[in-house]
Amino acid sequence: MVEIELDGKKVEVTEGCMVMHAAEKVGTYIPHFCYHKKLSIAANCRMCLVEVEKAPKPLPACATPVTQGMIVRTKSDKAIKAQQSVMEFLLINHPLDCPICDQGGECQLQDLAVGYGGDSSRYGEEKRVVAHKDVGPLISMEEMTRCIHCTRCVRFGQEIAGVMELGMVNRGEHSEITTVIGDTVDSELSGNMIDLCPVGALTSKPFRYSARTWELSRRKSVSPHDSTGANLIVQVKNHKVMRVVPFENEDVNECWIADRDRFSYEALNSPDRLTRPMLKQGGEWKEVDWQTALEYVANGLRCVKTEHGAQSIGALVSPHSTVEELFLAGALMRGLGSDNIDHRLRHAEFGKAEGVRWLGTSIASLSTLQSVLVVGSNLRKDHPLFAQRIRQAARHGCAVSAINSVANDWAIPNVRTKLAPAAGWSTALAEVAAAIAAEKGVAAPVQGAATSEEARAIAAALLTGERKAILLGNGAAHHAQASSLLALAQWIGAQTGATVGYLTEAANTVGAQFVGAQPQEGGLNAAQMLDGRLKAALLLNVEPEHDSALGAAAAQALAQTDMVVTLSPFKTNLEFSDVLLPIAPFSETSGSFVNAEGRLQSFHAVVKPAGEARPAWKVLRVLGNLLGLEGMDYETSQDVLVRATGKPAGECTQLPAERLSNATSAEPKLGGECAEPVVAAIYQLDSLVRRAPSLQLTADARAAREGVAA
Repeated sequence: MVEIELDGKKVEVTEGCMVMHAAEKVGTYIPHFCYHKKLSIAANCRMCLVEVEKAPKPLPACATPVTQGMIVRTKSDKAIKAQQSVMEFLLINHPLDCPICDQGGECQLQDLAVGYGGDSSRYGEEKRVVAHKDVGPLISMEEMTRCIHCTRCVRFGQEIAGVMELGMVNRGEHSEITTVIGDTVDSELSGNMIDLCPVGALTSKPFRYSARTWELSRRKSVSPHDSTGANLIVQVKNHKVMRVVPFENEDVNECWIADRDRFSYEALNSPDRLTRPMLKQGGEWKEVDWQTALEYVANGLRCVKTEHGAQSIGALVSPHSTVEELFLAGALMRGLGSDNIDHRLRHAEFGKAEGVRWLGTSIASLSTLQSVLVVGSNLRKDHPLFAQRIRQAARHGCAVSAINSVANDWAIPNVRTKLAPAAGWSTALAEVAAAIAAEKGVAAPVQGAATSEEARAIAAALLTGERKAILLGNGAAHHAQASSLLALAQWIGAQTGATVGYLTEAANTVGAQFVGAQPQEGGLNAAQMLDGRLKAALLLNVEPEHDSALGAAAAQALAQTDMVVTLSPFKTNLEFSDVLLPIAPFSETSGSFVNAEGRLQSFHAVVKPAGEARPAWKVLRVLGNLLGLEGMDYETSQDVLVRATGKPAGECTQLPAERLSNATSAEPKLGGECAEPVVAAIYQLDSLVRRAPSLQLTADARAAREGVAA
């Protein structure tokens, strides 16, 4: 440790830290633009100049290492004058368009200009003008004249997103930030550049000119998309979601969110929203009141149960639904006498539940791994924030290996990929296991497996270091030989000391397992329910054509069903549904999601439900009441959560460790024919992202529509 004096206070910091870090430790604010705690130090804005005793001139706090006994003054006349001089230079070419700038009200330059700027300029020359650039549907670079060349966006692309899509070209007054690779910014994390920009040079294209920041109410929420459980601030005006930005949580999403977390809010205001219950009568859809719709559903379910038995009724539920909704959907089905409920819509294998499948480690630990093997995942697109953490680990020496059908570009350096068709993934894992067995002198889990050079390299990486993980992706979870892959991964994990876990597909995949949103006592699984065995189907947040492994065949099967009830925020499933019940999306209901590490995060509604939409948990509760089912009298979603978790209100923030298990009794098997597992593209994952216009204009969305691998 090194002790310095900062503005008369003694501060102890680690050797190698900068003066800026010492200031942060004691809560002293030093004005800055280019410095960011998550990015490398550039020291090119010079706004953080401070006086260091015995130094001939002011020094940048962000790039000046501390030394024993150093005396720093951040508010002396010398420091203040230096900062004022820098501000004068920064404002020479900055346009006077604060009244129309989207950054107005949350602009660092605007804030610091009040404290360090002058009331007039000594420069009378013409201001420089930088041409605007069109870099895609998400980021606006229309006013690049505002740019102060802090290079935060450039460093973010290089260090966090892994792709340097922006860079600085030219010199002097001709310097400008522009695209370097191609003409657009296509990273799945690109929206974070908007947050990083300290001025109004990079702004949100969908949000552009739609509201002033001081008109917006800020409310916390949780992302309903992938299994990170990213914490959000949802910004609202006139009961309408206008913008979504990250809420910092170092253990979950740090200060970043993926673009689908940021821009999917457009779907919430979509003209496709379902705002009143609808019944299909004579082949035509008609709006009705809630009482009529719910009585129709209750009577229909009673009739089907009487004529065909309870086992002819089933529920297909989305793992993007909340814990409360999934719990009540299960209670409704089992109250009717049916165990036909499943959230595993894209799975090809449906083994008996042996535990709640989860990440096997904490999300934060991904940043410090020394070796990781990822099986069956396009990590960068399926789990952008997990990929970002593993990217940081790779920058510090983590050996990243993959087994997959295609060599996806993860924007991670030196990924060692063993390519194999889906039918060969278990063989590829068995080769790695055989290499480990040979190295350790133990029996391999599968006899006769060859060992290729790639397998030996992966095995060597897993046998070194202390912090290691084997992560099974969406492709491995949906695989026809999923249990065999898990058994092989567990053997490798036991021999190498690596944790074994699933990246898990959706916001509440772990929560869906926890509350039993899958057959428990021999009920039909999702594939069986979609092969024509049901007479009545309840679809919760599900669009079978997009959300199930069967695709269009699922819709055809449901068209043969006597009654299909769709609970959705959108007008969907019109071809085969008999009833549409409008339910509230995540922004209009309270509820909870459980992320990949088993962390339960609850949230409240941020706006009122659109039209006559109602929270799905309330719809399911009332439907249970109409059917005369026991134990369906809940006043709040919190009451449902208490029943689902068995813990008092507010006490369940992590699922019990004894319920989280990736152990398996399955035996490893090799060979056999199987199709490529069905995995949703990044902007086809759920009903919200599918209806967000800006996301559907991105390069990733176009590639998915054209069938091109990302």
